[in-house]
Amino acid sequence: MTESDRKADLHLCLQSARDALLWKLEGLSEYDVRRPLTPTGTNLLGLVKHVAGVELGYLGDTFGRPSGEPLPWVQNGAEPNADMWVTADESREQMVELYHRAWAHADATIDALALDTIGRVPWWPDHRCEVTLHHAVVRVIADTHRHAGHADIVRELVDGAVEMNKGNENMGPGDCTWWENHRSRLEHSARQADRGA
Repeated sequence: MTESDRKADLHLCLQSARDALLWKLEGLSEYDVRRPLTPTGTNLLGLVKHVAGVELGYLGDTFGRPSGEPLPWVQNGAEPNADMWVTADESREQMVELYHRAWAHADATIDALALDTIGRVPWWPDHRCEVTLHHAVVRVIADTHRHAGHADIVRELVDGAVEMNKGNENMGPGDCTWWENHRSRLEHSARQADRGA
């Protein structure tokens, strides 16, 4: 397998996670893409904001290729967790466009550099801050897929949508009644196991 083939394979994995994450926003109101649905505030648009910064950092700054994008939410002195939610002044369109620009910048880094190129992660301790481009791409893929999984759950909580992406339901067959019965059966089983423990 050539380096070009390896890069194409990595890019395919990364792009599938990007597409899945953005698809979770489709058809939802401004409120629904922003509202916190976990005790720690996880929300769909905040996940997009976060992964845009992740790509720009790991696949830009780490390799001496700063994007020039202003990201005040990741600067020193920023409010904790500011990259995980979107203010009322930050629009959905701004966040999606930022993410698209982050893709383009990250993809240009992947195209321009060899996978064994060494970069320095500026926010890691000096004794372990050096990484290869390959390592950084794998890290971004893992992070993006992880957050796409978070988005799967948040979107299901919003409106019950469970598709992986448009046209790919990725779920077993069953109507609402079947799923309600299935969930009840799981709840019953969990309670039985708890009583037996």
